[in-house]
Amino acid sequence: MTPAVTPILILRSSIFAAGMVASIMIWTVFCLLSFPLPFRQRYFLVTRWNVFIRFWLKQTCQLDYELRGAENIPQQPCIIFSKHESAWETIILAIHFAPQVWVLKRELLWLPFFGWSLAMLKPIAIDRSARKSALQQIIEQGRQRLKSGSWIIIYPEGTRVAPGSKQRYKIGGASLASATGVPVQPIAHDSGDFWPRNSFIKHPGRIRLVIGPPIETRNHTPLEINRLAEEWIQGQVRTLRS
Repeated sequence: MTPAVTPILILRSSIFAAGMVASIMIWTVFCLLSFPLPFRQRYFLVTRWNVFIRFWLKQTCQLDYELRGAENIPQQPCIIFSKHESAWETIILAIHFAPQVWVLKRELLWLPFFGWSLAMLKPIAIDRSARKSALQQIIEQGRQRLKSGSWIIIYPEGTRVAPGSKQRYKIGGASLASATGVPVQPIAHDSGDFWPRNSFIKHPGRIRLVIGPPIETRNHTPLEINRLAEEWIQGQVRTLRS
């Protein structure tokens, strides 16, 4: 059941939104000025915005989170498969897995301010309408990013999905994992219960973010990798909401 929207929720969410928009414009200036810096330094500077938003969200909307399974994070960067219900995880995961790059639709880079900052972080920006070339791009650029020491964030459902729903897992991330033999780190959470997709209102509470054991990908087909990841992620999501 969706919590009732009260005047205080509207007020808190409005204050949060105002601070978020203002900070994006300010941070973009610093991001653009950081272009000459090495990638890791540039990443650190850009993601100070994520740290600020985490703080701002807690202060204004009383929305915090708890991290479970941190002991499962491997020493070497790998491919992360995360449940995608909200904008929240796109902000928070950048703090815990650094440096990282995202597989995303190229249209996001065209957004004023926010897209410009994204472009500074070497994303794998694909044209979803060109499936064959997009898959090849994910594998080629993903292999390069992994060799350079970056985590790769994949939202295998391809879009934000409402709590209780799911989409078919796309093949791109699993194909990269199969081609490289790099483990997949599955992540589950219940962010959509507090920061629903396309919703202005942020509900107070405590999001639970669960990091699972890495999934071995060597000698597995992309379909097998997707099946293993989906079983763990969906099972965890059901457990969080049971």
